[in-house]
Amino acid sequence: MDRRYSRTVNIGKTAIGGSNPIAVQSMTNTKTEDAGATVSQILELERAGCDIIRCAVPTIEAAKALRQIKDGIHIPLVADIHFDYRLAIAAIENGADKIRINPGNIGSEERVRAVVEKAKEYHVPIRVGVNSGSLEKKYIEKYGRVTAEGLVESALGQAQRLLDMDFHDIVTSIKSSDVMMSVKAHELIADRTDLPLHVGITETGSLIAGNIKSAMGIGIILNEGIGDTIRVSLTADPVEEIRSAKLILRNLGLLKAGIDVVSCPTCGRTKIDLIGLAGRAEELCSHYDLPIRVAVMGCAVNGPGEAREADIGIAGGDGEGLVFKKGEIVKKVPEERLLDELKAQLDEMVQTGRGV
Repeated sequence: MDRRYSRTVNIGKTAIGGSNPIAVQSMTNTKTEDAGATVSQILELERAGCDIIRCAVPTIEAAKALRQIKDGIHIPLVADIHFDYRLAIAAIENGADKIRINPGNIGSEERVRAVVEKAKEYHVPIRVGVNSGSLEKKYIEKYGRVTAEGLVESALGQAQRLLDMDFHDIVTSIKSSDVMMSVKAHELIADRTDLPLHVGITETGSLIAGNIKSAMGIGIILNEGIGDTIRVSLTADPVEEIRSAKLILRNLGLLKAGIDVVSCPTCGRTKIDLIGLAGRAEELCSHYDLPIRVAVMGCAVNGPGEAREADIGIAGGDGEGLVFKKGEIVKKVPEERLLDELKAQLDEMVQTGRGV
């Protein structure tokens, strides 16, 4: 796909836009004031592959905690601000690498300008975030309801306020819980600005429903070449957001790192615990940064063929299974040893560098 051109914005040491890889984001659900718990969660997200992390900053104590949080992590830290411009200023002064605001709910022009001037001083970019749930009344009245057109006009109008203040390190986002409204909004805005776009579907729901909506919406948008950073928003452990985002990128061919695990659906021919095995294999593979495919198959119909197509494959039989590597059978082992053998093969690839 041909990616839409966007200007480059630096968030700490991570650049988005331009020809940079699409960055994966998540948001903590700890109390930001509890710096220890927040750092612990962010480190777990880092291990899962998170590139940028955002924390809610609803209080001055949360803003002050950002300093300690930033000192304990290794990825850019974004402060999520609503309503109180003083919190945005405090977040910047305490080390936030980017702030997320909606200028429409920050207040007067003077308050927005105060935030912009502080962001200029510290070289901190601003994400202008517009959600369907908080769209300004004037756009709802103009179109009769929340629409893609209204979201785009709101986002561009809010970004223009910052541009008029000679501030240009801007990222924008236009999110809706309606998948196709989100798609249309991104299609409309893509040619009207060169600002980097943060893509996501908001308020998607729990793990299964949220993943389906996010994969549909984010997948369509990215496949049109639109988007510079993404967040999969789930009512679930934030680590699941990272896993889902990585899968979306990998299946669109936008991410080469990490293991692609494929497994067959179970049927009456399956004679091993394939569901349990596949789940454990996915967990195991998530700890390896190898650009390979691993197949976990359950029977003799498609199993051996699929396993041979993968870099490493395990194909189950009756209480036992075959281990494949680069299309060749390595060994036959009891079912309870298949996962150990998979780990051994992965470890060998890491040690020899053959999976890189």
